[in-house]
Amino acid sequence: MTLQQSDTPLTTSKPIRHFLQLADLSRDELEHVLERARIIKDKFKRYEPYRPLDDMTLAMVFEKASTRTRVSFEAGMYQMGGAVIHLTTSDSQLGRSEPIEDTARVVSRMVDIIMIRTFEQTRIEAFSKYSRVPVINGLTNEYHPCQILADVFTFLEHRQSIQGKVVTWIGDANNMAYTWIQAAQLLGFTLHFSAPKGYQLDPGRLQGIPAGVYRSFDDPIAACEGAHLITTDVWTSMGYEAENEVRKQAFQHWCVDQRMMACASPDALFMHCLPAHRGEEVSADVIDGPQSVVWEEAENRLHAQKALMEFLLLGKV
Repeated sequence: MTLQQSDTPLTTSKPIRHFLQLADLSRDELEHVLERARIIKDKFKRYEPYRPLDDMTLAMVFEKASTRTRVSFEAGMYQMGGAVIHLTTSDSQLGRSEPIEDTARVVSRMVDIIMIRTFEQTRIEAFSKYSRVPVINGLTNEYHPCQILADVFTFLEHRQSIQGKVVTWIGDANNMAYTWIQAAQLLGFTLHFSAPKGYQLDPGRLQGIPAGVYRSFDDPIAACEGAHLITTDVWTSMGYEAENEVRKQAFQHWCVDQRMMACASPDALFMHCLPAHRGEEVSADVIDGPQSVVWEEAENRLHAQKALMEFLLLGKV
């Protein structure tokens, strides 16, 4: 008997879908995943087993460390009936300068889906190009689509619809801010953005974004006026630690406090992707106050990512 070798994926009935940024989903697909997250969470809360990914394996590749990303993906895959392999640069050939394309070729032959948390977006794009299975962006310097997926889901749980609403981002023009802009374009709401000079949005990354999707404000108070959601992040993201003291000085007037929340809609919510530094990007009375939904937001990473993996592996269920 002669064995036939092939470089094609084992499953050829449908094209491989990757989730490298939020814009990889259409509005219809995004709304489907959000609705599935609601259904899957309801099953979870009723202790109803749901294991559609039985006998499937998720590989998690961490070039950037994480707590919430690891726990939510790992617990989610186990709850869906699958298995998980955890890799870091210290315990894989990635830490020994193996080309990321070679890692993709090898790992994707052994598992069903891969989540990567890494640095430049170009690294995950290169990985996905050579992967035989779906690849999920757990975070890059440019985008954080899984977090925004959970954040939108959390808003829908509390306010039913986000269309036509105003979301205010206070802080750095980081991966979260740019992913919120993608969400605004897909789901029909407006993003208000405010950051100090030197930390504002890059016009080169906003070409093609229609008017009305986002507005930039020099004054953070003005950005919060009428907002239905105010959200922020740490002033110094991973990889920028050397700039910490400079950033603290630059952002000192961009702390989300009760004054900002008072300018928003009376029923406005507050979110933070965590970890948070009370007294820096947010005051303690806001993050621990009645308008804060940060703990539900953190939990919803689990449910949103379960729905995402279901969609990428099984299609519309």
